[in-house]
Amino acid sequence: MASIPDESKCQYVYLGKSGLRVSNICLGAMTFGESSMGNPGQLDEAGSHAVINRFVEWGGNFIDTANVYGRGNSEKIVGSWLAGQERDRFVVATKVRFPMDMSNPNAAGLGRRHIIESVEQSLKRLKTDYIDLLQTHIWDDAVPLEETLTTLNDLVRSGKVRYVGASNVTGWQLQKIVDLNKQLGFNPYISLQQQYSLVCRESELEPFQVCKLDGMGVLPWSPLKGGFLTGKVKREEKPKEGRLGWSTQSGSINMQSAPSWAALNKDSNWTTLDTVEKIAKAKGKSVAQVSLRWLLQKSVVSSVIIGATKMHQLDDNMGAASGWTLTEDEMKQLDEASKPEIPYPYEMIWRMNATRNNPWNPTGYV
Repeated sequence: MASIPDESKCQYVYLGKSGLRVSNICLGAMTFGESSMGNPGQLDEAGSHAVINRFVEWGGNFIDTANVYGRGNSEKIVGSWLAGQERDRFVVATKVRFPMDMSNPNAAGLGRRHIIESVEQSLKRLKTDYIDLLQTHIWDDAVPLEETLTTLNDLVRSGKVRYVGASNVTGWQLQKIVDLNKQLGFNPYISLQQQYSLVCRESELEPFQVCKLDGMGVLPWSPLKGGFLTGKVKREEKPKEGRLGWSTQSGSINMQSAPSWAALNKDSNWTTLDTVEKIAKAKGKSVAQVSLRWLLQKSVVSSVIIGATKMHQLDDNMGAASGWTLTEDEMKQLDEASKPEIPYPYEMIWRMNATRNNPWNPTGYV
């Protein structure tokens, strides 16, 4: 494989207002190991390790997984690779919340018992004695937030977890987490892992505003929307390959992590893609690189989570990390082309505050 120029390698940024520095591109490990969901193109251990090694050549130091990915298979693969490395050179994130054993009613959720048990098992699978970033995978209506936050704080104090973050929450939920952590004097969340891309910008309305005000770094997942933002998908042609092809052919499936063709085949999305393709052609970059670079230049974003099952996919995505930028005008073109309809009262508030810019009070549209 080709060598990588230093100027093209990852930049290192702070994860939110914490002192933790991560590569501006994070390697997502959802494609590692056999999947319980039947996702196509999953990598075996050898293939996964090869992808991680190439990611490291690009300067990557940040790997994101979850206990539920392959019911532990992803963590095991990351762990077998990590065991042969200098542990303190890498930042490993995992998650807790989803069911790990469908026959056990206590093997899910954000209660004390399940969180502690999950962390103990994740540590074993990852072959490490600490988790750099533990993220609550989604909100849990069944458990008092005090129980969740107390447990997470105890894990940080014990040294088994270094930092905590959230994933897949609404604005009011994230604000409640922030406020209660402050009220109880607990360690704050430093990050929010949320779906974010040129065709999924809803979190700009509320969650990212909380991140801006409290110094949490955003970690976008599905930045290419299942392959839609790679330029390989064409109008009037249902995709047949990749994850988007799999979800389309599955018929009834329409999950956020595997969107259906009907959910994406909209004029507004094609307009966005046309703009990305125009800019990519002018800059001599791929459509995927421009899509990722748009995210990397958003002020709330710390690191963008990518996934790859083929080495050429990884190399292409990593080409967005450094060495070039989108101009202010190109960012504006992409913002305008992909801008969702802004509902009341957001549109009214932002319109009336368009000239009320105060750098010491960072509110307003992302």
